[in-house]
Amino acid sequence: MSTPAPLLVAQGVTKTLPEGVTLVSDINLTIDGGEFVAITGPSGSGKSSLLYLLGLLDRPTSGRVLLEGRDTAALPAPDLAAMRLARLGFVFQFHFLLPEFSTLDNVLIPIRRRAALARPAAEARARMLLDALGLAPAAEKMPDQLSGGMRQRVAVARALANDPVLLLADEPTGNLDTKNAAAVFDIFARLAKEDGRAVLVVTHDAELARRATRRVHLVDGRITSDEKN
Repeated sequence: MSTPAPLLVAQGVTKTLPEGVTLVSDINLTIDGGEFVAITGPSGSGKSSLLYLLGLLDRPTSGRVLLEGRDTAALPAPDLAAMRLARLGFVFQFHFLLPEFSTLDNVLIPIRRRAALARPAAEARARMLLDALGLAPAAEKMPDQLSGGMRQRVAVARALANDPVLLLADEPTGNLDTKNAAAVFDIFARLAKEDGRAVLVVTHDAELARRATRRVHLVDGRITSDEKN
C-alpha cells in the first residue's frame, strides 16, 4: 500500500525582497493532517512571512511549496486563488469581519465565493459551524454587538466555511485576554485532533505555543528547532 503524500511540504523555500533583504531562508518543512503546529520566534524572525508563503498568499523567491502533492510554484494566480479558497482557511490577529453583515452572513462569504453549495445547504453549514463554536445565539447579531473573543471565534468559523484541509492563523490571539486566547487555542487543538485538519499558528506567546503538538522556532528567517510533544 502506498503512503499518502504529506499535506504540506516546503522545499528550500527562500523569500528575498528586491532590495536584498531575506525574510526566510532555505525552509524545509513537512506538515501532515492532524498536526497542530506553532511557529515561534522573536519579532522580525520571519514567522508571518513563512506563514504567508505556506498559505500561498506569497510566492517564494526560490524553492517550492507543495499542497497535497501539487507543486504550487508554477500555478497561475487565478488557480492559486481557487486553491486557497477551496483548501485553506485563514485567521488573522484582527478578525476582519464586515461590520455591515451579520455573524451568519460573515461566515457565508467564503461559501458564496466558492459557489459550491446551494443557499439552503450553505446556510446550514454556516449555522453548524457557529453552533460548534458556541455562537448559535449570535447568528443574527452584528459584529459590533459581539465581544472580542466572540468576533475571533466568528473569524474561525469563517475560516472553516469551505472545509479546509489546513487552517493558518497569524497571531490570532494578539488582541485577546488570557481567557479568550486560551479558548481559541483549545478550538485549534480540537480541530486538529478531532477533525484531522492541520493547524498552523504563528504566536509570540510561549505558554500558548506549548498547547500545540509541535513547535517550529525561527531565528533570522531560519528554522533553529522543530520539536514535537
